[in-house]
Amino acid sequence: MLDPSDLAPADEALLSLLREGRITAPYAAAETGYNLQYVRDRLTRLVEHGNVEKVHEGLYELVEDPRE
Repeated sequence: MLDPSDLAPADEALLSLLREGRITAPYAAAETGYNLQYVRDRLTRLVEHGNVEKVHEGLYELVEDPRE
């Protein structure tokens, strides 16, 4: 799990979206204004650290928000 100090601004934005429900990378990119590939990279990192789960191809959900 990541610590709050490990989070980039993009991670914060993605976690806020994930608190509202499941997301896809294209949706997150459109909502945050970040580049799609960068969003995919950040989501992959959040999955690798166990904060987010990839529940289906391209669909992500929050497991644990490290800001709490």
